[in-house]
Amino acid sequence: MKEMKKKMTKKEFDYQIDRNSFKEKNVKSKKFLVVFDGFKFSESALEYAIQLSKEADAFLVGVFLDEFIYRTYSVAQILTSYKNGEELIKELDEKDKEKRDESVRKFEKVCGQASINYSFHRNVGVAIQELKQESIFADLIVINDSETFNRLDENTPPRFIKELLADVQCPVLIVPDKFKPIDKITLLYDGAPSSVFAIKMFSYLFSYLQDVPIDVLTIIEKDIIAPQLPGTILMTDFLGLRFSNFTSKLLKGNAEEMIISHLLAGGENQFVVLGAYRRSGFSRWLKPSMADTLMIGLDLPLFIAHD
Repeated sequence: MKEMKKKMTKKEFDYQIDRNSFKEKNVKSKKFLVVFDGFKFSESALEYAIQLSKEADAFLVGVFLDEFIYRTYSVAQILTSYKNGEELIKELDEKDKEKRDESVRKFEKVCGQASINYSFHRNVGVAIQELKQESIFADLIVINDSETFNRLDENTPPRFIKELLADVQCPVLIVPDKFKPIDKITLLYDGAPSSVFAIKMFSYLFSYLQDVPIDVLTIIEKDIIAPQLPGTILMTDFLGLRFSNFTSKLLKGNAEEMIISHLLAGGENQFVVLGAYRRSGFSRWLKPSMADTLMIGLDLPLFIAHD
C-alpha cells in the first residue's frame, strides 16, 4: 500500500548507492573500512588501506565521520566574542564543509588512481556510535592511532581509540602517521584463546602475507626452570597450516618491557598482531594497558582482534 511506504532517509539513500556500486564493481569477499576525520585527513591510513585492500582483494569503504557538533572552532566563543557571531558561524561552517568535501575528493582521487574498488559513507551522527555500528558489517577497520574527532589535543592513545577498541565488532588496524612497507610480522602469543583468535583473523584476512618472515613471540613472566610455548604441539600445527616462514621465540621477563624491547630491535617495517582489548580478558598481556603501552612506545601498525 502506498500510504505504508516510508520515505527513504538520506542515510538509507547513501547505503543504496553503496549496494549498487558493489554490484557494478564485482562484489569482493572482504569489506575493509578506512576511517577519516575530514578536518585532519590521515594520508597514512589511506596508504595502508589501499595497499591491504589491493593485496587482499577487498572492497574499501571510506568512512567519514562528519559528526554534526564537531567543528574546527568553538561556537560558544564566537557567540560571546563577536556581535555578528551568527553570520560568522555560517561562514566558518561553510569553510568546514569545504574542508570535509575536499577530504572526500582526495579519497576518491587516490582510490581511483590505485584502481581499487571503493565507496564511501559520510556519517553525521555521534562518531563513535556510527563507527561501532559500521564495524558489525565489516571485516577490518583501518584508523590512525591519533584520531580524536575533536579539536583538543590528547595523550596517546586518545579516548576515541580506547573506546573503539573496547567495543568494536571486527578487527582493527591501528596505523602510525607514516606509512611503512610490511617486511616482518610479529604475532604476540600467550596461550590464551584471544591471542589465537587474533592470529586466526589475521591469517584469514591477509593470507597473501603467509610467506613474510613471522616471529611468534611469547613472554614467560613466572620463574619456570624449563619454560615451553603454551600448547606447543597444537600451536605449531596451527601455525604450520597458515604460514610458511615462522619462528617461535620464548623469552623470560616482564611482558611489557620484553615485548617493547624485542619490537624496537626488529626494525621499522613490522606489523604486530595481538588479541583482545576488553577489560574482562584474563591474559595479562592483552588487557588494555598492554595495547596502550604498544601504542605509546612503538610507531608500528597494530592489528588488534577481539575474541
